[in-house]
Amino acid sequence: LSLGNAFSAEDVTDFVDRLRKFLNLPAADTLEVLAEPKIDGLSCSLRYENGRLAQAATRGDGEEGEDVTANIMTVADVPKTVKGAPDVLEVRGEIYMTRADFDALNTAQQAAEEKIFANPRNAAAGSLRQLDPTITAKRPLKFFGYALGETSAPIADTQAGIRHALARLGFNVPEPALLAADAAALLAFHERVYGERPDIPYDLDGIVYKVNDLDFQRRLGFVSRAPRWAIAHKFPAEQ
Repeated sequence: LSLGNAFSAEDVTDFVDRLRKFLNLPAADTLEVLAEPKIDGLSCSLRYENGRLAQAATRGDGEEGEDVTANIMTVADVPKTVKGAPDVLEVRGEIYMTRADFDALNTAQQAAEEKIFANPRNAAAGSLRQLDPTITAKRPLKFFGYALGETSAPIADTQAGIRHALARLGFNVPEPALLAADAAALLAFHERVYGERPDIPYDLDGIVYKVNDLDFQRRLGFVSRAPRWAIAHKFPAEQ
């Protein structure tokens, strides 16, 4: 599934208001929303069975993606085994490349008279989808985990809990993050991270807001091809 987009402060306020109305929350009740960076990379799902990485796939069209298991096995940032996880654990996240690694890769590509990549996202996607895993192994790919697919047992009851559980299992998670109680806190966080954007070592194209309580997420459900409980607050496009 994809995410709905917000482009203004009004869009974010409307999003929070819609959540509260749908959940029929009294004004006195707090609705926690987790905010974390939206990494500009390639979506990827990692399936672990009995603690071992069994399969990796790109999102593709949302129903069918590419099997990239052999290539993912060469990415040092991806845990190949996890301890204390359910028998089946599917971790969803983003394959990406830092700007410094991207610059170094393009310098090496130019010296070898090979293809020059347009941006870190294209470089990460092209590197992960190589037919030859030995080429992928030479590329500086990294992985952030931020969500779950199929699991045989729950690992948390909140979105923030999922972050902590993934970190405990050895995954890197997007930083910085914030657990907010209202739209004003979300907007302040968005403005702060946007200001810090040039100093963050990887490309971001916005902030994702997700309802923290997983029971609330289940109640909110989905509309069309997007979750009702999450939205991406995009940054202005860089020139």
